[in-house]
Formats: sequence, structure tokens, C-alpha cells
Amino acid sequence: MSNLIEKIWFQRHPAGVALSPLLWPLSKIFAAVSRHRRQQYQTGVKASYRAPVPVVVVGNITAGGNGKTPVVVWLVEQLLAQGIKPGVVSRGYGGKAPHYPYRVDDTSTTDHVGDEPVLIHRRTGVPVAVSPVRAEAVKLLLDSSDQIDVIITDDGLQHYALARDIEIIVIDGQRRFGNQALIPMGPLRESCERLQEVDFRICNGGEAHEGEIPMRLVPSEMINLKTGERRAVQQLTDVVAMAGIGHPPRFFDTLREQGIEPVYCQPFADHQAFEPQTLKMLAQKGQHLVMTEKDAVKCHAFAESNWWYLPVDAELPATQAQDIIRQIIKVKEQYGSPSA
Repeated sequence: MSNLIEKIWFQRHPAGVALSPLLWPLSKIFAAVSRHRRQQYQTGVKASYRAPVPVVVVGNITAGGNGKTPVVVWLVEQLLAQGIKPGVVSRGYGGKAPHYPYRVDDTSTTDHVGDEPVLIHRRTGVPVAVSPVRAEAVKLLLDSSDQIDVIITDDGLQHYALARDIEIIVIDGQRRFGNQALIPMGPLRESCERLQEVDFRICNGGEAHEGEIPMRLVPSEMINLKTGERRAVQQLTDVVAMAGIGHPPRFFDTLREQGIEPVYCQPFADHQAFEPQTLKMLAQKGQHLVMTEKDAVKCHAFAESNWWYLPVDAELPATQAQDIIRQIIKVKEQYGSPSA
């Protein structure tokens, strides 16, 4: 997302007023097309694929990163702890697989499947598949030898070709919904009215509003990309920070909250592919190069010994977290055994 677009959408930059004669009509067209497309699925004009197991969508109504992937990882871990076997599907944004649908395994590269599917598979070990047509990814997982009780889809709230049982929206608690206009005048993929239709609204950071579940991202230890060594965050000094996520300042603020003031911060575009030489030159600005876990999955092959990443875990209040898991279990029980 360019700096100017970011400022127009979230900071009410004057350029937004100057460009409104162009952007406003385009937003109206986007809204009409989006609304018509959804109505086609709702009325049955277009068919949605319904899986034989529950489908849980983790998505948002804004463009850019809101913290969906940490929520997906959290959900997977919570379900595994309950003895439930989840599978994850994703569009595989940022990758181009040899074919679709494509099963993610230990040898999969971000060039093929994108960064988030690789991260999810490495973190959780559960079956993950990618396809622009998510129903194909779901069928691939269900046709495998793995027992899968629940499908979790990373993003895809607006992918109505896949029927879903539970919808979870993740909200950026700091930026919220910006100017509340639809793309391209604003960041919205759907209007804020859509918030009232979902099952759960999770607020990542900031202050949760009424009806939202507060969530924070809790950092753990730094992990060295090359050696796997772990160190407390505060043990690293003279740090250069980089982040190729939807909202890079969130990562830089996380480091500061942990007591690290980077000597240099380098934001990159979300899902950006990295050139080894670019990062090696960047690392020379300090003693250590620190990045997000999402960036790290793209850099392991050429990492230097002073490159580190900071994993984060989603943390939700226990009572509300239990509400989400109980709802998934309730839906699963209504489906019965997948082998029945």
C-alpha cells in the first residue's frame, strides 16, 4: 500500500479531497459490483460449495493486514488442544504454484504458496492447501488421508463461492476502518454494516468497541534465522528493524514496547519478495537485523548469522476465547463425524 493511499484512507490527507471526483464514482461502482456478486450467491444464482465439515472464515472488511494469520494460528492451536483436527486453506497470495489446488508441505516455498501458508504450516503442522478457488483447496484436503474435522480459511470473507458456518472478522484496533469509504476511495472491501452479520469481531490492539473481543499480540523470544538460537528481546542492541506486512508500524511499535528502539526502520510492501543483497545492505546499518515471522519464512534460505525474527501469539480473554471454541464445537457436533 503506497504512503499516499495510506494517508488518504487512514489520515484524511488533503489529496483525498482533491482526488474525490475520481475516487468517489469508482467506489460506488465497486460497491455495486460487490453487492451484486454477493446477492447472486445469496439467492442461488451462483452456487456456493458447502463442505461436509464446518468451515470457519477468518477475514476482514478492510484492505491490508489486520492480524488475521495470528488468529488462524491461535484457532488451530486451540482446536488441537480440544482433540479437534483442523485443516487450513488460503488463496496463497504472493505465490504462484505449479498447479492448483496445491498442498503445502515442509519443502514448499513462499514463491509457490505465499508467505502466510508457509508460516501457518511450519507453526502448527496441520494440513494446509492453497488455491484462488478455495473450494478446490478444501476438497484437496478432505480427499487426502488426513482426518480433518474443521476447515479454517485464512482470509476469504468476501469469497462467497465457499459456504461458511462461522465468520470471524479481525479489526485493526488502531486504524479501525479509516475514512469508512469503499475501495478505492477508502480501505473497505464491504460496508461497515457487514460487521453486524458476522459471528465474532476481534479487535487487534487499540481499544475494543462494544461487541468486540479484545486481542493483543504477545511477543516471545527472538529466534535466529540461521541457527535457531533463542534470545530475550532485550538482549539485542543496535537493531535494524524491517517489516513487510500490511501495517509495518505495528511491528516497529511492538519492538519499542519490548524495550528496543531500532536504529533504523525499513517498511516493505505486504507479501513483497526480498532480494538477498537488499537485506544484506540493510543489515549493515546496525548490529542485528530483526524482522517479523512472516518475513522470516521468505529469508531462511539466504539468512545471515545476525538475522532474527520475533514470533507473536494472539492472546484473547479466556471467557471470550472459550465462546469462540464452544461455537465451533457446537457446529461440528451438528455436522456429526466426517466419516459418517
